Amino acid sequence: QVQLVESGGGLVQAGGSLRLSCVASGRMFGTYHMGWFRQAPGKSREFVAAISRNAAITDYADSVKGRFTISSDDAKNTVHLQMNSLKPEDTAIYYCAAQSTIAFSIIDTSYTYWGQGTQVTVSS
Repeated sequence: QVQLVESGGGLVQAGGSLRLSCVASGRMFGTYHMGWFRQAPGKSREFVAAISRNAAITDYADSVKGRFTISSDDAKNTVHLQMNSLKPEDTAIYYCAAQSTIAFSIIDTSYTYWGQGTQVTVSS
């Protein structure tokens, strides 16, 4: 079992930055691929970024490439999402997720464990 707790959300003006963190508790954190997803009001959940268990592979949604960076710190059981040049369309609840499958995937149904989410609001 893995428990995930996100933090770092908030209200920021367009062009600003936020850094989301996801702390995992439970055993064998380093064996999971980790991802960030988001869900805006009235929209379905969408992939944002993911990092493989050995941090060798990262992937990003086209909408955030060049602006967001995902990183992991196995020693602290933490995954971060650095978000720069934020836009109003980035407003959503952001969820951290972990997948234990061997294959690295950006599909949300591949992820087993989910955090409770943290709200990010970007004002224009």
